[in-house]
Amino acid sequence: MLLIDRITEITADGGKYGKGYIVAEYDINPDLWFFKVHFKDDPVMPGSLGFDALLQLTGFFLVWSGIKGKGRALGCDKLQFRGQVLPTHKKVKYVIDIKRVIQMKLVMIIADGSLFVDDEAIYNVENMRVGVF
Repeated sequence: MLLIDRITEITADGGKYGKGYIVAEYDINPDLWFFKVHFKDDPVMPGSLGFDALLQLTGFFLVWSGIKGKGRALGCDKLQFRGQVLPTHKKVKYVIDIKRVIQMKLVMIIADGSLFVDDEAIYNVENMRVGVF
């Protein structure tokens, strides 16, 4: 379930921690499949889908960096939802700030992420972890 239409910025340096960052966007269309099923007569994008998109982008950073293997979400320390993505919104923006890339037998990336809807931050995630095996 790819919830990303385009990556607008990606770099191996810079960002909040100086280790790299990604900015990506997803266009909201009121006909998207999840609005029809979640919730009946009260459509909203499931929060888990936005969180999954943040994890996907975090893992993508490793692939973009040249790491090969199968990615797996390994969790996060803190996840906050302070709003919803509705069919009336126009665009979701994801921002990932890379904190650390560990390259041992297991390659793991640790990052913070935010989801914005129409330029308002509504999700924040601390210490997302994605591994590549």
